[in-house]
Amino acid sequence: MIEVKNVSKSFDGFQALDGLTMTVPGGAIYGLIGPNGAGKSTILRHITGAYRPDTGSILVDGKPVYENPEVKRRVAVIPDDFYYFLTASTRDMMKLYQGLYPSFDRARYDSLREIFSHVDEKHPFRRLSKGMQKQAAFWLTLSCNPDILVLDEPVDGLDPVMRRQVWSLLMGDVAERGTTVLVSSHNLRELEDVCDHVGILNQGKVLLERSLSELQENVVKMQVVFQEKELPQLPKDMEVLHVSQVGRIHTLIIRGHAVDVTNRLAVYSPILMDAIPLTLEEIFIYELGGEDYAVKDILV
Repeated sequence: MIEVKNVSKSFDGFQALDGLTMTVPGGAIYGLIGPNGAGKSTILRHITGAYRPDTGSILVDGKPVYENPEVKRRVAVIPDDFYYFLTASTRDMMKLYQGLYPSFDRARYDSLREIFSHVDEKHPFRRLSKGMQKQAAFWLTLSCNPDILVLDEPVDGLDPVMRRQVWSLLMGDVAERGTTVLVSSHNLRELEDVCDHVGILNQGKVLLERSLSELQENVVKMQVVFQEKELPQLPKDMEVLHVSQVGRIHTLIIRGHAVDVTNRLAVYSPILMDAIPLTLEEIFIYELGGEDYAVKDILV
């Protein structure tokens, strides 16, 4: 388990993190999402021990991560701007990883060669494309068999087939080894397919964090056709996040469970009514819409 407690961090007067608190359950895939500049990469660097917080604490299974080699050996990371020695090859870096990670599995490294077969392990990194470099990063990192894997925009630069292969490997490690995966990405459609839990960041704080199923159950999209063309006066305690209309069809984004919302709208005797689960992308938009983020006028 990763526990981030009231962490703040500023750089030259800029408040990157502002009392951020979040919990990543063990053995889960946790998706960290937020707009540009929300603090996603900054908190990931804290969790890997690269940054020291100004205030607050970061614990991995109850132990602080900063300047703690015992904990860091259990954590592997693929940052968005990862760096390797450009003259080194994948095989050279494999030898370095063997020395850094006691859990490095040479047999797994050899078995993964077939999956990452397009990467020539003898070629220096400077001769590899961005996509090949990213494949090499996954090859090396997965061979470490880490307890915790931290990923920042992990599959950028990979083709669709390799993206699916990488996610399959990650989910296999979670299922078989109980690996904890913390991933930050702007590809919300992809995260929706793999994540157990989601945290939404904005302006250095976590707005909310829940399991994905709870998050999707708490907001519903209703498409309704009423007897009259105009929208009736809805109860004041019904939290309507967004309203749009095309012809006679009203689309309402309402906070609440689908069954409860459907029952409450049924009293207006609609001609047609359908509850549609929101995607993670839509949830992201409407949650941030209440935080002065410029999405208030987006139609669905």
